[in-house]
Amino acid sequence: MKAEFENIDLVKNEDKKRFEIELNGHFAFIDYKETSQQIALIHTEAEPELAGTGAAAAVVEKTLIYIEESGKKLLPFCPYVFAFIKKNKDWKRIVDERFESYDRL
Repeated sequence: MKAEFENIDLVKNEDKKRFEIELNGHFAFIDYKETSQQIALIHTEAEPELAGTGAAAAVVEKTLIYIEESGKKLLPFCPYVFAFIKKNKDWKRIVDERFESYDRL
């Protein structure tokens, strides 16, 4: 994660069902669905003003940390999150082993 994102708090916006970070009034976020044991990440997006800044990767990393600390298992349906975990294999530890594409990570 780029240094400029380290001190930005992750917000779990339960009204919008998304994890988000804000930088200079612009958002990067991940839509989610949650059960008592799992969090499914559905879609990652950064506003155009944040393109190329690393904001999308930062919100993913912060969200993965949140999920790990919550003790829940991850279902990475979002292609961006899936690719992030495939590239950063240590995060596979929080993916639910029953996830349909677990073996492709």
